[in-house]
Amino acid sequence: MTEHVHVRLNHGLEVSEEGDLIELSRCRCGATWSRSYRVDEGEPER
Repeated sequence: MTEHVHVRLNHGLEVSEEGDLIELSRCRCGATWSRSYRVDEGEPER
């Protein structure tokens, strides 16, 4: 019997309607994950 270990592969980036950055990941088995990052309200980088 074998044991499956999820390997998170980068599947892309998105920006939500609220302006948060969303990182999308997936495994070859079909499992998916998303992680959201809140962007600080401040001046844009130059």
